[in-house]
Amino acid sequence: MIGYVTLGTNDLERAGKFYDQLLGELGASRMMDQDTFIAWGTAPGAPMLSVIKPFDGQAASVGNGVMVALLVDSREKVSALHAKALELGGADEGAPGERGAGFYAGYFRDHDGNKLNAFCLG
Repeated sequence: MIGYVTLGTNDLERAGKFYDQLLGELGASRMMDQDTFIAWGTAPGAPMLSVIKPFDGQAASVGNGVMVALLVDSREKVSALHAKALELGGADEGAPGERGAGFYAGYFRDHDGNKLNAFCLG
């Protein structure tokens, strides 16, 4: 049902480098790359994540309560993705761990303050 999620950025080059490496851990690569936005995916037609300079020319800001969740297939990958985000200069928002029966997640923010998590079920 979700085609793509877009996050605002104030530094497209920096965001591009962050997500190239972070999403590369999931096998994603740039699917679209233009002057004002970049989108990553794993295959044509699969859901994508993108970053964009806001269309209205104003500064990008973080939405309170907004988060992008990245599904992975193991607890090890949750931990690896969380660690990669911190290695790339992201901020820790909650170390990987059990968040309820069968839900394992780690939370972090990118350089623009956008909140993401990596999670697995089971």
